[in-house]
Amino acid sequence: MDNRQAIGSWLSGPRAAAEEMGVDFGYRGERLGLPKDGPGSVAPLGRRFGAIFIDWGLCALIAYQLIARGNMQAANNWALLVFFVLGVLTVGTVGFTPGKRLLGLRVVAEEGGRLGIVRVTVRTVLLCLAIPALIWDRDGRGLHDRLARAVQVRI
Repeated sequence: MDNRQAIGSWLSGPRAAAEEMGVDFGYRGERLGLPKDGPGSVAPLGRRFGAIFIDWGLCALIAYQLIARGNMQAANNWALLVFFVLGVLTVGTVGFTPGKRLLGLRVVAEEGGRLGIVRVTVRTVLLCLAIPALIWDRDGRGLHDRLARAVQVRI
C-alpha cells in the first residue's frame, strides 16, 4: 500500500477502508430482516430529520400560541413538553407523528407491529434528550430506537 491509499482510507473513514478490503456490511436493515428499499425498508436519514423538524415546528407553534400566549421564552420550555406528549400519544396509537406521516414514515417494533406504551415512552424520553438520537448504529437507527427496540420504516 502506498501513502496515497493510506491517506485516502483515513479520509474516507474506517467503513470505506474495510469495504475496500472486501468486507461486506450489507444494506441498512438487512440484519433486521427488512427489505433493501421500498415500503418497510429503513427510513432514510433526510426524511427522519425532516419529520422531526416538522414535528418540532408544530409543537413550538402550539406552545407559543396556546400555552405561552406569545411569550417566546416560556414557549421554548413548553414546546419540549408538547413534543413529548405528541410523540407518546401519536407513536403509541398510530405509529407515527404528523411529521412522519407527511414524509411517509412509521415507527414499528423490531419484531414487527406497534410499540407498547412503555417502549414508546422510553423512546420519546431519549429523543427529547437529543444526544441518544444523534448516536447511530450501522443500520442507521438512533440509540433511542435501539434501546426501545424500534425501527423507523417507510410506509
